[in-house]
Amino acid sequence: MSAIPSELLEQLCALVRELRTGSADFLEHHEDGQHWYNRGYANGMLRALRDLLGEDCPCGEALDDEAELQPHRVMAWGKAYGHGEAMGERETHEITGNT
Repeated sequence: MSAIPSELLEQLCALVRELRTGSADFLEHHEDGQHWYNRGYANGMLRALRDLLGEDCPCGEALDDEAELQPHRVMAWGKAYGHGEAMGERETHEITGNT
């Protein structure tokens, strides 16, 4: 576990909530890769925060259900989600100084 300054954690959690709110219906919009990317980015951020904080639901948010995502992973929108997820996780580690 790593300590993250409370102000930074608040900003990260606000971004997670903003991205998740804006992409809440991503499963219904296969045509919008950006929607899927944003949702994946938020999920990647949550994965990093879960790792860093040792919490199951950082920011009060649960990870997306992998069972729902799995059928989409091979499609263009699923790949956008996966790329966003990888970037969100990596950049969260970077910004918190835990690369």
